[in-house]
Amino acid sequence: MTTLPGPSAGPPSSLPDPGVAVWEWQDEFGRWRPYPSGVCSYVEQSFQALLQKGRRSLGSWPVNGSIPLGQADSTLAPYIIDIPNLTQFRQDTGTMRAVRRHVFQLDSAAGQGVIWEWQNDDGGWLPYEMNVCTYLEQAFMVNSPRVDLGPFGLEYWVDFLAQTQTKKTTGYQRRIQRRVDSPYPVATIAGPPHAGPTCSCQQCLLNSGTGPITSRYRHSMVNVPGPSAGTAPRPAAGMQGAGRTAGLTSPLGGFVPYNKPTLTGARSMPRLNLHGSSAVPQPSAVGGPSPANTASKGASVPKLPVNMSRPSKMSQALAGGISDPEEVVKKYLEELKAPPADEDCLICMEKLGAASGYSDTYESQTIRPESVGKLAKCTHAFHLLCMLAMYTSGNKDGSLQCPSCKTIYGEKTGTQPSGKMDVSTLPESLPGHEDCGTIQIVYYINKGIQGPEHPNPGHPYTARGFPRYCYLPDNEKGRKALQLLKVAWRRRLIFTVGTSSTTGESNTVVWNEIHHKTEMHSNISGHGYPDPNYLDNVLAELAAQGVTENCLRP
Repeated sequence: MTTLPGPSAGPPSSLPDPGVAVWEWQDEFGRWRPYPSGVCSYVEQSFQALLQKGRRSLGSWPVNGSIPLGQADSTLAPYIIDIPNLTQFRQDTGTMRAVRRHVFQLDSAAGQGVIWEWQNDDGGWLPYEMNVCTYLEQAFMVNSPRVDLGPFGLEYWVDFLAQTQTKKTTGYQRRIQRRVDSPYPVATIAGPPHAGPTCSCQQCLLNSGTGPITSRYRHSMVNVPGPSAGTAPRPAAGMQGAGRTAGLTSPLGGFVPYNKPTLTGARSMPRLNLHGSSAVPQPSAVGGPSPANTASKGASVPKLPVNMSRPSKMSQALAGGISDPEEVVKKYLEELKAPPADEDCLICMEKLGAASGYSDTYESQTIRPESVGKLAKCTHAFHLLCMLAMYTSGNKDGSLQCPSCKTIYGEKTGTQPSGKMDVSTLPESLPGHEDCGTIQIVYYINKGIQGPEHPNPGHPYTARGFPRYCYLPDNEKGRKALQLLKVAWRRRLIFTVGTSSTTGESNTVVWNEIHHKTEMHSNISGHGYPDPNYLDNVLAELAAQGVTENCLRP
């Protein structure tokens, strides 16, 4: 039997080759989803550029650094990877989720561009986590008939001959497939040197080949069967790093992004060179295959005014009557006459003493490229043009969210379709809350046509699984959560229109990062009781959307 590193293990031993870097995001079920290889190539290039920039200016790890994903894929326009916190930040909703970087060997599945996928209920294909892909590819290459994914916390058998995934407890089967795409980028530059034992700092998290790891890995990555007849080989070095969890105070969840206008143009972000020896095709949406040939991202982009489209009546209503994005920016940022010239703008990563990195592709009639503003509450400073570009790439609801500390300015609203929220009480108790009754919430939303605030205006959207029944304990904290959920409902924050992370269906109504308990008497799916931390967690998720006790005061 072969034993993998436990929770206290350090980073994997040095790889015999430079390795390839794979960046992944964590969905609401705790599973890691690899970005397509083209997106990873851009993220890795940008990461190395920020690393080198930090070394030149600070002599060590960069204090600030963010990577706009819209530069690599237009469907990812609302998303920014915040390197210091290893989180992906969605600008139009404020949603944050964990991000990690793994380094795999050049001859691994990632190095060869091999992706293993499973088929969802709607016929779409979703990738396994990259360490699972590596494990499956190793087993496939030694002609193992089937493998057990139990060591990864997954209750499945994979049968290579039948090309199926079977759930052990129910026998339910899904199809699997092996797809070859572009290889993932070579990790050409190592992270900053760090002496001593590994810890939870940025250097160790990014150098050890891992980011935050879910509890199912911390407790299950042991006693993986070694190579033998009918079994898979053990995972290779570098496949799984130190088993620690980074502290994240924000809700980690989200969805495949909207097809919004691209937030691009920062001069400090490298352009992908598609003509070099390490060129990779540009990606399609997350989870889908990369097209064979697309236009180079390195081509010059013509200047576009920020207020390209006329705001809709609904957008103006959501913005409290403010229809001009420039007015929104000026409302919450005070222009500085003497900005801190040596500080970086977290959005474009240019010095605040220089022009905005977005001045090449965005222009404004009232905001100069070199203008710098300070947010009133948190006092963080940014180029006004950068804030304008960020605002126009999002929901344009009249609110702003600080890219640094996530403080919300104004009343944040969402894109939830119209519907009805019913509340009633039940005498039965929830497991773990036997001292009180139960609050039942029922959400009703019907299928319809997408509005201007949705990803595909004028196209239909589906509403699967409605009405949806949810449950809270009928105690003081449960009633408080209910009142805040009512505020979130009125602000259109409970649901949105997007792509389901469970079925892969696009243009459908999905949850919007405020988790609900949909099981009353069990917790089989993880969405039920008992869960002693749920009420605290949902209050934190509501607060991240700007819904707090202050909203209940007259």
